[in-house]
Amino acid sequence: MTEHPTLPQPLRRTRQRAALATLLAGSSEFKTAQDLHGELMAAGEQVGIATVYRTLQLMADAGELDAIRTADGHAAYRSCSTRHHHHLICRDCGKTVEIQAPDFETWAGEIARANGFTDIAHELELFGRCADHGGSVSA
Repeated sequence: MTEHPTLPQPLRRTRQRAALATLLAGSSEFKTAQDLHGELMAAGEQVGIATVYRTLQLMADAGELDAIRTADGHAAYRSCSTRHHHHLICRDCGKTVEIQAPDFETWAGEIARANGFTDIAHELELFGRCADHGGSVSA
C-alpha cells in the first residue's frame, strides 16, 4: 500500500478569522497581533489577544499571510500575493511594497551551488524610508 502525505486541511472559517482577513485585506502595511487586536476591539469585535495570535499563526502557516519579524522582534503580518516576492518596508510608517528581485534570486542560487547546497529557501525584506518620510531618490 502506498502512503500519501497528508495535505494541509483548509482552515475553518470563523468569525475571528474573517474579521482579521478583512482588516489585513484593507491594509498595505505589516501589522502586529497587538495592532490588529486593538483595531478589532475598536471596531466592536470581542476577540481575545490569544485568539488573534493563534489565528494569525494559522493563517500564516496556511500561506494566507506573509509574516516578518520587526526590528523589536515582534511578528508582523500582511495579506500578500501568492507568487514569490520580497518586501520593501518603510521604517517610519510601515508602507510596504512587494518587489521582485531576479538578480538576487540568481545570486542566491549561484552562492548555494558554489557551496554545495541545494533546495534553498530564503526571505528578503528591505527596510528604508519612503518618499513621504525623508527618503529621497537620487539617480
